[in-house]
Amino acid sequence: MNPADLGLPVDVPSTALFTDHYELTMLQAALANGTADRRSVFEVFTRRLPEGRRYGVVAGTGRVLDAVENFRFDGAVLEFLRERAVVDMRTLDWLASYRFSGDIWGYPEGETYFPGSPVLRVEGSFAECVLLETVILSILNHDSAIAAAASRMSSAAGGRPLIEMGARRTHELAAVAASRAAYVGGFTSTSDLAAGFRYGIPTVGTSAHAFTLVHDSERDAFTAQVASLGRGTTLLVDTYDVAEAVRTAVEVAGTDLGAVRIDSGDLLLVAHRVRQQLDELGATSTRIVVTSDLDEYAIASLAAAPVDAYGVGTQLVTGSGHPTCSMVYKLVARAASDDPKAPLVPVAKKSSGGKTSIGGRKWAARRVDADGVAEAEVIGTGPVPAALAGHQLLTQLVKGGEVVARESLETVRERHAEARRRLPLSATQLSRGEAVIPTEYV
Repeated sequence: MNPADLGLPVDVPSTALFTDHYELTMLQAALANGTADRRSVFEVFTRRLPEGRRYGVVAGTGRVLDAVENFRFDGAVLEFLRERAVVDMRTLDWLASYRFSGDIWGYPEGETYFPGSPVLRVEGSFAECVLLETVILSILNHDSAIAAAASRMSSAAGGRPLIEMGARRTHELAAVAASRAAYVGGFTSTSDLAAGFRYGIPTVGTSAHAFTLVHDSERDAFTAQVASLGRGTTLLVDTYDVAEAVRTAVEVAGTDLGAVRIDSGDLLLVAHRVRQQLDELGATSTRIVVTSDLDEYAIASLAAAPVDAYGVGTQLVTGSGHPTCSMVYKLVARAASDDPKAPLVPVAKKSSGGKTSIGGRKWAARRVDADGVAEAEVIGTGPVPAALAGHQLLTQLVKGGEVVARESLETVRERHAEARRRLPLSATQLSRGEAVIPTEYV
């Protein structure tokens, strides 16, 4: 069974209205003056990384492909546009048969990117490409921001498991996308069942403080949980007194208790005390899970603590202070005329305030040193230098309107782990700095 076939809220049947009003007014004007069919190239890139970030993570590509496939104007959507007089009847007739028929190239999902990287290139007629701007940016900006935060947290965790548990801190649909992006960035599981159902991400969870509080005593709560879930469960030990709770937990579950969770207090100090107490009680294999408003800095500060896993919520689903990547979708080339065989002409916005862009249909490659470690992000519009031919980053995702590069989430996750390993070691530093490799234009 494919969960997407069920039409659940986590899988919207049509993405046609996930766009801005002006996309359709541009379409109407282009249809009227004859530029709608002009061959065009749009690119997605960011002019800079969020402050302090050393690299970005491409995430959401798989969701972009779904969105493009589901970009359809059905009867109800067309009637909404007609009632609101958003566009004229000629445009409505054109939208009724809309199907993206162009090509899309992009960085493989999970790959890292840098300022100027053309992470996605959309080619086709002006009309069919311009409509996709908002939905593509909304997905890539959100998912890439979450994946970048997850990657930093994963690096800081040093191989210890990370649990995504931010569903209650964001929009219910954003939570599902955030779980997916976090998994790409290195998290190992999620508390969100919708994400588990939609994407196959492992789900975990045991109990909250409410479960302890509803019982007459902490012992009663632990006894009930162990009886129902087994000795391998995780008991929450900070509702009242941590030391007393740990003692009671081992008395109830025995020395083969699976884990205890700490959700408050000085986590570094409490974790050391709990580890010592567990060992003294003979529960040497019982793991310690910590939660409580963690981010990559808090995780790094616990590197020397006897912590076995981390649960992260708010900071993860908000991008750890950077909820967007500031990616933009810009027209970089268009045909010289309406002739289908007309050559492409580079176009670019020129303005003050740092919002300029570079025209031309671009390729991108990553130059590496003798050890395979990245040295530079090289971007160009002409022939690809022979030395970089084997290091090109863009792959074809859609050909003639058909998706040709759909991948499993496990493949994407593994790609990111490998991509991060190929960056200089300083990429994993949490101290503020510029992009870990420079962007060079040729």
